[in-house]
Amino acid sequence: MANKKANKKMTFAEILDARPDAAEIMMKYGLHCIGCAAAHFETVEEGCKAHGISDKNIDKMIEEINKLM
Repeated sequence: MANKKANKKMTFAEILDARPDAAEIMMKYGLHCIGCAAAHFETVEEGCKAHGISDKNIDKMIEEINKLM
């Protein structure tokens, strides 16, 4: 994922493979995706919605992750 920005349609695994330090940001939003089996097929948007995270906070989290990229 070199030089590619994260987006909410990517799986958690895609983002975490490229930037393991993104896990800290995800945990700040209540997502403990590192050990979750769904992280390999569930998109960030799907996972966030399942955890009751608003669209605004999803976008905010992605922005924070992209600052790492």
